[in-house]
Amino acid sequence: CPTSNLFLGSGLFDLRRALIAGNPVRTALGSDIGAGTSFSPLVTLNEAYKIAALRGETLSAHGAFYLATLGSARALYLDHRIGRLAPGYAADFTVLDLAANTLLRERLRFADSLEETLEVLLALGDQNCIRATYVAGRLVHHRDDSGSRPAPRAASTGPPRTASSREI
Repeated sequence: CPTSNLFLGSGLFDLRRALIAGNPVRTALGSDIGAGTSFSPLVTLNEAYKIAALRGETLSAHGAFYLATLGSARALYLDHRIGRLAPGYAADFTVLDLAANTLLRERLRFADSLEETLEVLLALGDQNCIRATYVAGRLVHHRDDSGSRPAPRAASTGPPRTASSREI
């Protein structure tokens, strides 16, 4: 977890070395709130990007999102069940609000590719972007439009919402 390493001062993770082909270490990207400073996956991605930059390395937005999704599933040997949106896989996903704040909304107006959209989310996204979370196809968290965060629910109260044009 990038935020726990920074908080504890325990070093800068050598991502390049961990990702060398043939390396037996499986690499995932996630939050370790025991020592980390945020539950937000977007904040965690942002910190991983900065740590790579401090080491003189490049972590692309695509690479960061991969490590947090399918890369993490592979690290757990669960990539046959989770980590991607595909038939037969558990529908674990987050709905992101691409207009969660003014700066994010305005910057995304000029994004003309998926990679650029991911770069903007990596740089400017935070916990306020989390609109809803589904685990195994069930809604477990939803933020209403007022920004309040009701307690997570164990099961969906209806069919999954359809994402609007401002959500991904």
